[in-house]
Amino acid sequence: MTQNITGGCLCGACRYRAAAEPINIRACHCRLCQKATGAPFYARVLVTTDSVEIQGPVGWHASSPGIRRGFCTRCGTSLFSERASAGVIGLTHGGLDDPDAFPPAEHIWVSSKQAWVVPGDGLPQYSEGAPA
Repeated sequence: MTQNITGGCLCGACRYRAAAEPINIRACHCRLCQKATGAPFYARVLVTTDSVEIQGPVGWHASSPGIRRGFCTRCGTSLFSERASAGVIGLTHGGLDDPDAFPPAEHIWVSSKQAWVVPGDGLPQYSEGAPA
């Protein structure tokens, strides 16, 4: 079922809307995601890139091979992680208008999680990426 997923940045200059069914919803604990978001993990909703409409001053940074991350150039809010070769984009949980509507289904890269983070939600945990 297609959902209307909306969100934006802290200052309100950037907004996005996705008319999509999430491909998956995950919390990633890898060091790249930690550094990119400034948080102990990166929770995101993955959708197809072509389902997302973006408005506002979004800047992009190539954070690793094949992945670029989008942020508001005014306030710095981390908004997206995009893998163009796969046609997918991750919408940060922190930027969602209704984050509770999209709970993560699993934790990935827990081999890199912060020692004090102890997921107690009973969700599957994978040392690296989730199985294909």
